[in-house]
Amino acid sequence: MDTFLGSTTAGSLEASTPTLLAFDELQSRSLSLSVRATALVFEDPVSRRLLEQIERIAPSDATVLVVGETGTGKELVARHIHALSNRSKNVFGALNCAALSEHLIESELFGHEKGSFTGALTSKEGWFETANKGSLFLDEVGDLPFGMQAKLLRVLQEREVVKVGSRQPVPVDVRIIAATNVNLEEAVAASHFRADLYYRFNVATIQLSPLRDRPGDILPLARHFLKIYGDRLGYSDVKLLPSTELTLLNYEWPGNIRELENAVHRALLVCPSNFLRPEDFKLSGVRASENGPTISTTSLESAIQRLCEQAPPKLFDIVEETVIRTAYAFCEGNQVQTANLLDISRNVLRHKLALYGMLPNSQRKSTRVHETETTDEGFRLNGAEISPSLLNTN
Repeated sequence: MDTFLGSTTAGSLEASTPTLLAFDELQSRSLSLSVRATALVFEDPVSRRLLEQIERIAPSDATVLVVGETGTGKELVARHIHALSNRSKNVFGALNCAALSEHLIESELFGHEKGSFTGALTSKEGWFETANKGSLFLDEVGDLPFGMQAKLLRVLQEREVVKVGSRQPVPVDVRIIAATNVNLEEAVAASHFRADLYYRFNVATIQLSPLRDRPGDILPLARHFLKIYGDRLGYSDVKLLPSTELTLLNYEWPGNIRELENAVHRALLVCPSNFLRPEDFKLSGVRASENGPTISTTSLESAIQRLCEQAPPKLFDIVEETVIRTAYAFCEGNQVQTANLLDISRNVLRHKLALYGMLPNSQRKSTRVHETETTDEGFRLNGAEISPSLLNTN
């Protein structure tokens, strides 16, 4: 159970330095076997809108309901809300409601008096008292026992708690941030969750999208975990191959950020060199659809938008060359596969490769006014950084 604020914010909303929330080193180690996400970035447009919503909600004292799949970073969102609120200097408490029995949850939340039950050798404050003037994060509230829901509702209404074994109410001032990975409306309809408690929670709702729906966050997260685990293992300067980046972008990530973190850690353990290959990740599958692949060009459109703002000469040539260079690298220099991937003839491809000086004994044509520089991350054309990940079509 994590008690104190352990998230850090680094960078800005610019593409080169995405905002990053992460548990500190000690907390990250303690969460190594957890299903929770240990880092969260706001690079994808979906995540940027989420961050804007968090920044609007945080300064108020409104109860917040964070909804999202397991491993999407719900606790990190809750910690960030607390960090941006007027309660940030006070305690942030966190309790997983699915991890304890009904009796233990009551004691953990409200506290107990000495002798109130077997094993209660001393009096103990509950999380509501501990987090007084601060924030309390209740994870997996959808799994609360039905009887416990009524007791929690009363505390939220009356703003006071009664310890187990006591009759004396204790006033509390706590902001509640609840989270769930189940549809509470369906739970209410099925009589598994109290409607009045749901309305109490559902003041400000934050819908946290799964990682597969915010592909712009995948590579920044992968590089973050690459550095974290690379440092722990004593590896230096480990990078992702362009083909590996595309593999990561094409995977569904059913386990979300937590699965990505584990995959990076595992790949580092088996990788024989400083470049992680697709086969090092041993992912179980790639995105598929009965009606064909779903194409998302959000990241590509963002990259082109940035290029348009820079207004380099021969912008179309820049984009075309970047597409061909990326596809050629992805196919590991195989012209037939590259032509098939781009749906152009091999003759057209060879003409373009010769034009860009990418064939043996060929030189770049002087008619091309822009300059291309190959970097570890992709290509820089006329000073504009183009990453292969931006050409993801899944």
